[in-house]
Amino acid sequence: MERREKKSEHRKRKRKPENDKSLQLLQHADADTIFSLLLAAIHNSDTPSSLTLIKKCLIKLKPTLLSQNPNPNPILSLLPFLLTSKSAEIVCYSAEIVGALSLYSLELNEQVGLDGEIVKSLVLALGIWKKRRVLMAACNAVLDMATTPVARQCLLRFFALESLMSGFLQVPKSSVMQVSLCTLDDGTVDDGNVACLKIGFEDDELPVLLLTASIILINSCNIELLGKIPRNLSETFFSFLKNLWAEVHNQILLANTMKSSQEGQFVMSNIRVNNLAESIFRLSINGSEIATTLPVEVVKRSIFGLTKSSFENFMLSHWEVSPFLIRKLSRALNEKDDVFSSFIKSLGLIETDPSFLSSILRNCVSCFPIASDELDVLSFLKEVRNVLGCPIIYQQDIRVLRTERKTKREVHFFQESLDSCRKKDFQFFNIDDLLKCEEAYKEGYTVALRGMEFRFKCIAAIANGLASIFGQPSVGVNMYLTPPNSQGLARHVDDHCVFVFQLFGTKQWTVFSRPNVQLPRLYSPDSLHDAEVENSVTECRKILLREGDILYIPRGVLHEACTENGGPNESAACSLHLTLGIEVEPPFEWEGFAHVSLCCWNQRQPQDASSSESVLEFLDVISVNLLHVAIGLIGDSDPTFRKACLVGAMSLPSDTSNMLDQNQKTIFSHLINKIDTESWFLDALRIIEVAMQKNEDPFQRIRWLRLLSADGETTGHDSNFSFMEASKLFPLCVEHKDKAEEAFMHVKSRFCDEVLFVDVLDRYKLLLNKYRKARKQYMNGMISLQCTS
Repeated sequence: MERREKKSEHRKRKRKPENDKSLQLLQHADADTIFSLLLAAIHNSDTPSSLTLIKKCLIKLKPTLLSQNPNPNPILSLLPFLLTSKSAEIVCYSAEIVGALSLYSLELNEQVGLDGEIVKSLVLALGIWKKRRVLMAACNAVLDMATTPVARQCLLRFFALESLMSGFLQVPKSSVMQVSLCTLDDGTVDDGNVACLKIGFEDDELPVLLLTASIILINSCNIELLGKIPRNLSETFFSFLKNLWAEVHNQILLANTMKSSQEGQFVMSNIRVNNLAESIFRLSINGSEIATTLPVEVVKRSIFGLTKSSFENFMLSHWEVSPFLIRKLSRALNEKDDVFSSFIKSLGLIETDPSFLSSILRNCVSCFPIASDELDVLSFLKEVRNVLGCPIIYQQDIRVLRTERKTKREVHFFQESLDSCRKKDFQFFNIDDLLKCEEAYKEGYTVALRGMEFRFKCIAAIANGLASIFGQPSVGVNMYLTPPNSQGLARHVDDHCVFVFQLFGTKQWTVFSRPNVQLPRLYSPDSLHDAEVENSVTECRKILLREGDILYIPRGVLHEACTENGGPNESAACSLHLTLGIEVEPPFEWEGFAHVSLCCWNQRQPQDASSSESVLEFLDVISVNLLHVAIGLIGDSDPTFRKACLVGAMSLPSDTSNMLDQNQKTIFSHLINKIDTESWFLDALRIIEVAMQKNEDPFQRIRWLRLLSADGETTGHDSNFSFMEASKLFPLCVEHKDKAEEAFMHVKSRFCDEVLFVDVLDRYKLLLNKYRKARKQYMNGMISLQCTS
């Protein structure tokens, strides 16, 4: 036994010189030598001396690797093993090498990112290690890798985001991290935009690193990846971000900013205000609990009352035709049946006291408009990401105005802000501006706040329910607070139908007769000319709205409203009302339904199997294009084509909706008859010619038809949703005029004879659901950024 111990001791003494020799060799080693030493040490990594050698090799490797610009492939092959070592120091050193390689060049960054074993091992280190030093090293490596899109997508593929979010939620930190906002390094703010301010945290560096990396990866996710984040993790992280956002938003309003040189005790992050806002928006996109929808029957009963006949009477006699007054008493509702009761209670409104106003306004952020045919909410985010989360903007979100009694012209309290908005400059409201709104109210100005459906969940639920009733993608909601004896907006017409809900006080409305039967189109310059407005004031109807009353005003009907002094025994009172606007977008007019019908019919036509494209085949394609133009011409003159299509409406149960359903089929028959008798080849060709002369796209108005395809993209003329360029279409029509006209008449005749109402329903409703999905995602995102409930 004694001899065996002596032999063992002898072996140890014999190996020691070899280790010393390796360490001496390391002092002047190049990258290739370091790799060889590392490889040898890894093969015998169970011994303490080998671990020591690995650590020293890694320490030496960091400056050597990049200074000598070696081929990194040998080292890269060892990183997965090193990152999964049981030694915290080795994992730290290895993570630092990953970061150094990632920052060295774009090529190296992508090479590291595309190495699945390295990424997987780095993410594993984030998940299993609890030691602060290892977590910081691994997190820094992720941040270094995340400087390129390729590496970010690789990190997401190996669930780095879940590890970062879990790590952040588990590390010790303040329940609500105290923040301060910092200007950019040069002491400026991009274009005066507070959304670009950096966020400093009065907390430990580790949670700040984990939060920064999490936000970067969240903002790199597509919709599918966002949906794959475990729900509990997503909701818990989202909740923390919301609390953090409340702190940040408050600092923005108070304009509490410091320069970089004044950071002091704050840990400065690379997170900007808009980065945080974008992460909150993205995490909320798939949140079903944010923007809910009240049952259609509940909303309908709250508006029209308990009897089904009242709703049918409205739809058949007043919808888009004439104003309709619904008194609260006639609806015989209890408070629990009133869909607006929860919103009214949340305001705590006291007569003539506007103090609730600043409370609402200070909790709001700006809601930047999304294009009507934009169905990719992430594309919208890309456009507005530099201003996302900023305070409300004058004219876009809020107006403070009154109409002078003598001149009948509108005067804005914030005239300078209005002038700036006309120059396309954003005028953000700070805390002083919000307080001035109360001052303006006391001076007789109406405060109008737009986008209430993006600011309050309860309003969003009502708006979604109303949209479902009328078969539209969404409904917009504005709030108007008017002081006693005052008028806000001047006499005007709207290009959308509105339901006015009188929530508090009284308001006198004057509604004039509509000057013509042609409904104005959304955002169309030809909606209604000033001369027509002035000539329509001879006939009018006076309506006094009291609390709980509802007034429907069709689009194109001239109207104005004001508060009054009150009678001898009454005191003057303010008025608070909401207008719910039903904006009928082009796809959801009856003209839009006609265009969809033509697409559906065309899709069912047999396609020529031959590879050659003859002139005759082109003429069939041309004819469909020209028929779309002809339908647009009829839509410009026929009132029915401009009416809202209610095919997608969820108005009544099937057993009671026969009357309305038959009405829809009757309208469809009218459309087809009009197309058959009033579509002419030469008229459509003239529109193409005029568009060419003006260098305009004759199909711009119906470009939304591309959204009918399953993937939302046009894939060629066989998909039946493509449009020929005018520069190609017009010469072909002129060159083969007789054949083109004959083909046009043939296509028109076949379409009108063969198209069936039932064949269009599914495709039309698919388009409607695409719009609704995008609007709900946008609504979820915007509601999540408001600090209201």
